Amino acid sequence: MRLHFARLLATGLLFAAAAAPAQDYPNQPITMIVPFAAGSGTDAVARIVGQKLGERLKQPIVIDNKAGASAQIGAAAAAKAKPDGYTLFMTTNTSHSANPSLFQKLPYDPIKDFTPIARVGELPFALVVNPSLPAKNMRELLAYAKANPGKLSYATPNSTSLVASETIKRIAGVDVVGVPYKSSPQAMTDLVSGQVQMYVADFGSGLTMMKSDKVRTLGVTTAKASPLLPNVPPIGESVPGFDLTSWNGIFGPAGLPPAVADRINRELQVVLADQDVQQKLAALGFQVWPSKTPDEFAKYVDDQLKHWTTLIKQAGVRAE
Repeated sequence: MRLHFARLLATGLLFAAAAAPAQDYPNQPITMIVPFAAGSGTDAVARIVGQKLGERLKQPIVIDNKAGASAQIGAAAAAKAKPDGYTLFMTTNTSHSANPSLFQKLPYDPIKDFTPIARVGELPFALVVNPSLPAKNMRELLAYAKANPGKLSYATPNSTSLVASETIKRIAGVDVVGVPYKSSPQAMTDLVSGQVQMYVADFGSGLTMMKSDKVRTLGVTTAKASPLLPNVPPIGESVPGFDLTSWNGIFGPAGLPPAVADRINRELQVVLADQDVQQKLAALGFQVWPSKTPDEFAKYVDDQLKHWTTLIKQAGVRAE
């Protein structure tokens, strides 16, 4: 009887120890790692969502930009962080869907090293070119590229830009040279100056330029036109079968207590339903699409990993 009571007591203490971090969470500032540079689309989303989430949690959320190596630096740092809820990771398909097929070796495992918390939404992209090119639309661009093989170059600061550009190359049968960049703002700067001629840019960092005369926007990567660029047709109208977008979500390190993940997820549901947040994100072209539970997001991440593995294989991109 005493042994049975001791076991019950030990079990109760274990449950109490596990619940304790969640009961008083959070009691200090939270860091949200973003694996892209300040000014990028993901950074803009993180700052909008992070500010309101911090208000809900009654603790400030500090954005920590750890850019470089196609999101590997930020992902590795987040994976190694203490799983206590004070280090979060806002990332995209780059680190968790594409990198496993783009690199032969990664300093993290996208499934084993993270605790999925919530999907936030999707960020559309568009193909923009330097205005010096004679092409006024996608068909003219593809015709020009075919007539000038290897003479055009495209910027690629993230996996979506890379896979989108390579998919266009494969389907349309054109020869365009990829130039890697560390950040989206740097890629856009070089496009405007004419260092590169093409760039599949995210709305978050590039929408202002897309609406200006400093670049020419030829097509959006989604299957339907964007209300933010109603006169810009989908690339799929000129490149049949093309349809690509970028998801965005929040993770914690592996081993994050379920109660903490659930708490953050619940607060995010409120944040992403807030009209002010939705309006600010809509101005970036970002489409709010939260997952209801961490488990739902976990399944989505697994499905997207398989989807992007197929996309990259079809695009003919070889792992570095």
